[in-house]
Amino acid sequence: MKQRVHEKALKEFDRLLTIMDELRVQCPWDREQTFESLRKLTLEESYELAEAIIQENKDGIRGELGDLLLHVVFYAKIASEDRYFSMEDVIHGICEKLIHRHPHIYGEVKVNSADDVERNWENLKLKEGRKGVLEGVPASLPALIKANRIQEKVHGIGFDWKDKSQIWDKINEELLELNAEIKKAPQKKDTTLSYKVEEEFGDLLFTIVNAARLYGIEPENALERTNLKFMKRFNYIEDTAGKMNKPLQSMSLDTMNNLWEEAKKMEK
Repeated sequence: MKQRVHEKALKEFDRLLTIMDELRVQCPWDREQTFESLRKLTLEESYELAEAIIQENKDGIRGELGDLLLHVVFYAKIASEDRYFSMEDVIHGICEKLIHRHPHIYGEVKVNSADDVERNWENLKLKEGRKGVLEGVPASLPALIKANRIQEKVHGIGFDWKDKSQIWDKINEELLELNAEIKKAPQKKDTTLSYKVEEEFGDLLFTIVNAARLYGIEPENALERTNLKFMKRFNYIEDTAGKMNKPLQSMSLDTMNNLWEEAKKMEK
């Protein structure tokens, strides 16, 4: 059964490679594409996949994975034309990396938990030539995702809280420090708060992201779900205002809060 599934997948993958070859020759748009021109489109496709995952849209996930696979094939095709590398090189490279970094599966290493696997993974990266544990964190990552990856990386080499409940004391400490700096800062509405306030706010956010990791929460997903929830409730307020033929700006805060609570009750 597994062999038949693999054979079908290989057949479709070969079909995709053939279509890519044809498009690079016959389609004016596909002929013009480069690594640089595809980059922004790849980022867009990645975010569309992330959105489909948040929405638990299985058909959407399937479709977006196909779009991303096309991009992988596209990059490899462009590279092969300039004799940099081929699709075969890409696949061979990831296969070798997976085997090398899973010595507990393909070697003699023994592990007892996922944490052991992470530690082995990071140690192997250092042996492969990485100068530091954090070298593999892309500089261009959004700050929230980057904070999470930084914390996951250092956790992989054992730099972490002994007891995850200790993080709440750290959050309270950071909150107190932020409040202290806010009290020191100028209070005029037209005055930008001091850099120190921003720094302390950043420390608080970083610690909250750490708490999410410790409790098995993906912070990016959690925040996006809250974004979507907020938008849905606010859209209800706007829709209701429209049905009342009442400009949203003329509504009192109490009225908007009451509509907000109505939206919350409808969710339940």
